[in-house]
Amino acid sequence: MRVLVLADTHIRRGRARRLPDAVYDELARADVVLHAGDLVEGELLDELAGFAPVHAVLGNNDHDLVGRLPETDVAVLAGVRVAMIHDSGATAGRERRMARRFPGAQVVVYGHSHAPDNRMGLEGQLLFNPGSPTERRGRPHHSYGVLELDGEVTSSRIVAIDP
Repeated sequence: MRVLVLADTHIRRGRARRLPDAVYDELARADVVLHAGDLVEGELLDELAGFAPVHAVLGNNDHDLVGRLPETDVAVLAGVRVAMIHDSGATAGRERRMARRFPGAQVVVYGHSHAPDNRMGLEGQLLFNPGSPTERRGRPHHSYGVLELDGEVTSSRIVAIDP
């Protein structure tokens, strides 16, 4: 299963910002889309659902989506337990905090910081933040993530998009 992972897109109606072409190319190949919050408006959620099933969580800027999105989500995708949260808290202690919050999850997807992260945490739990495809916030590139799942995580990568 090919999973497109997004977070912190911050797309508002009536603004020129849109997802980069590279993300649309990836959407065409995705079996599932995960969005770790800060969509900002529901139109993007609806657009993503036109490509593949979407699992999304509420971000701190998703005021219009309160009641439509959960704060956390746990899904089993291709036999892999994947948890999602927008704000995983401070970097210090994140591994232990996520292992406690999502016991048994093989992957924890999060956003909020706009800082890509693809590393093994405690007890083999993958911590995965795709960064942002639209707001770099001091990072060298915009980015998104791709997970390949088949009973386990067979591949996890952050894809940099040149500004």
